[in-house]
Amino acid sequence: MDDISSETTTTSSSTDSETARGWFTGRLPQDWFTGPAEVTVDREEITVVGTLAPPALADDASDVERSAAADGRAKAYREETREARIAIAREAEHRFGRKVAWGVEVDGRRVLFTHLAVPVMTRLRQPERLVLDTLVAAGVARSRSEALAWSVRLVGRNAEEWLGELRTAMENVERVRSQGPDTQGQTANDS
Repeated sequence: MDDISSETTTTSSSTDSETARGWFTGRLPQDWFTGPAEVTVDREEITVVGTLAPPALADDASDVERSAAADGRAKAYREETREARIAIAREAEHRFGRKVAWGVEVDGRRVLFTHLAVPVMTRLRQPERLVLDTLVAAGVARSRSEALAWSVRLVGRNAEEWLGELRTAMENVERVRSQGPDTQGQTANDS
């Protein structure tokens, strides 16, 4: 198998996502998850999340019992597959030039194992800073940084449909661009 060349890695993120998703689909043991793993790619990290079969519980099990059983199933998976996941992650990190994070979904609960927290710089005007300061003062967050992360998660959760449509539109634009003429060697005078 060929590694992704530097030429390929500079193309669209949708191509990177498709390549990574295909590679992990072929590389992961078939018995690890109940279906295909969800593979999410950004500039720094690849996150692989698979669904595990829910633990067998009594029909009248409480929510607390279900939650504890799901946590136990996730922990068991994490421990039992650690060495294999490390080996696969090393291969993927070499191939894709990104760190690999793992997670599972059990009975509707998502558990992420080690994953990156990447600093992102931004400039905010006073009204935006006041929003963050209000979240800190109210005890929602301990710092502006944590308040900003909380806000991003909230927007992501509440705008998931819109963000999904936006991602699809961006992938379509990239697909159309890749089918167009090669314009890399042209200058403004060539037009």
